[in-house]
Amino acid sequence: MALRQRVLTLSLLCCSPALAAPQPTSPVSSAVPAPMIGGSTELLERSWQKLDAELRALDQMLPAEPEPPVRDVLSTPELPPNLLRANEPAQGPIQPEQSTPAPPLDLPTPKQLEAAGIASLSLEQALAIAFAGSASLQAQREQVAAALASFQAAMGTYWPTISAFAAGGYDRSRSTETSLQANDNLGFGPLFDSNGLLTPSPKPPGYAPTPGPFYVPEGGSAKLTSGNSAFEGGLQLNYALLDFARTPRVQASRASLEQERNTYANQLRSLQLQVSEAYYQLQQQEQLVRVYDANVRNDLVILQDSLDLKQAGLVPRLDVLRRRAIQASDEETLIQAMADRAVARRRLAVLLNLPPQVTPSASDPIAVQPRWPLDLEASLLAAYRGNPELEAILATRQALAQQKQATAAGLLPKLSLFANAGGSSNLSSLGNFELGGGGCCGSTVLPLSSTNAWDWSVGLTMTWLLFDAGTTAGQTRTFAKREAAAAQQYAATRNDIRLRLEQAFFNHEASLAKLSSARRGVAAAVEAFRDVRLRYLTGLSSELDVSITQDRLINSLVQRLNATVGVNITYAQLLRELLPMPRDPNQPIQPQLQLQVSSSSP
Repeated sequence: MALRQRVLTLSLLCCSPALAAPQPTSPVSSAVPAPMIGGSTELLERSWQKLDAELRALDQMLPAEPEPPVRDVLSTPELPPNLLRANEPAQGPIQPEQSTPAPPLDLPTPKQLEAAGIASLSLEQALAIAFAGSASLQAQREQVAAALASFQAAMGTYWPTISAFAAGGYDRSRSTETSLQANDNLGFGPLFDSNGLLTPSPKPPGYAPTPGPFYVPEGGSAKLTSGNSAFEGGLQLNYALLDFARTPRVQASRASLEQERNTYANQLRSLQLQVSEAYYQLQQQEQLVRVYDANVRNDLVILQDSLDLKQAGLVPRLDVLRRRAIQASDEETLIQAMADRAVARRRLAVLLNLPPQVTPSASDPIAVQPRWPLDLEASLLAAYRGNPELEAILATRQALAQQKQATAAGLLPKLSLFANAGGSSNLSSLGNFELGGGGCCGSTVLPLSSTNAWDWSVGLTMTWLLFDAGTTAGQTRTFAKREAAAAQQYAATRNDIRLRLEQAFFNHEASLAKLSSARRGVAAAVEAFRDVRLRYLTGLSSELDVSITQDRLINSLVQRLNATVGVNITYAQLLRELLPMPRDPNQPIQPQLQLQVSSSSP
């Protein structure tokens, strides 16, 4: 602060008419003693030396410049190539193939990033592209489709389920069956007797008894290989005759579907506001680049005038130095404006989900939106009426209430009907016999047999949960608390909507008023700059007046631009709260930039 005051003091002393040129002596000045004047000059010299030492010490604290000092005072620094490429003018209007978004799981390739091009588009085109290709909006469309499928699945519980069942297979095994005791002592008659039925009497010499056909001696065995192929199939029907939880579950699914649809409509509103704000801000940044570029060009013209006037001895060196400093500062402002425009273009490209090789540019000229057609009270009432953001919360609350009813119905009895009918077939084969110890079990052996059967059944089942240790009651209380929380969320959202609308409404009125003042300010600043420029060239005004007037002109232009963009953005914010949007993703979306007020509207 002390250094700044000293510099200011020195500037005033250097520019003072009493020190700049010798003045005629007056009686008063001649009365001043000579030592007093010499002492003042010596004091000024010491002050200048001290200030110069402080400035040199301060200059040594700054890092060295990477480039040599500029010799040509009228030259401008070279801008970074990437910044220049990002600020190139549009190569033409955007084409349909340029608005097709990239696949959702792809990453940009170096070739795509190197082949970037600038394409111009209007605000209506930007909104249409955003509605068609926004990734977040497409995700919400999928959520609506999922909720619709869930509702359709819940509606299917009113119908019985019919299922078919079938089973088939083949198995093969080898077994050995051994009799551990003879069967001739069971009293079944001569067929099981070891002597058989045809024993002659008297027995001839060398006679051997013939056993009965069903006689099995002790230790008799049979080995065999068995194969079995089986198949069964049928139909089964189940139908819930009495289910107290079914209807609440269906109604909860319907409410969830409405919630997703209202969320989709509200997201359309939000997306239009985001795209509109990004587009208006891009227009603002592009216009700022033009203003600051014109300002730098004007700096060069005034600097050339200052150089010419200095060469003619009409202005001091101070004017040239000040103009060089002003030009450098304005160049910094222009460079930053170019960077802001590049960022604004990329921000709009992200909202539109454009391919990585396409960068948008605004083609619409800046035009002021009209005054909002409704007063504040009518706007609030219209914003609350059919607001999808509020309707989504009400649908969520309804879904929670129905889920609570469905959970509580789990303690009630459930009656179901079941019926099934089917048939089966079995084919068995026996082979590869090996007998030992006199054989075994031949009467039970069927080399090939088939079994076919069918059956049906019908009945009722009833289930009733009598005790679950409070699990159902706890789940019911959970849904009840969530329902109460949704009601509080509705109140908070209602208040947020009012705050957003009132803030946009008041800012819209203020922006219109500021725009009117800014227009008058620009007209006056333009005339003032013309006058001070002529006065400076004729020596009737100083360079400081030119600098101040030029700053006021640039500030007036920027204020008018900001007020214009402020009117458009606040109009878009008001439109976001009242804009009608379809709740069905299959319905077409027409971008609407102004509110259509019917004669019946309040």
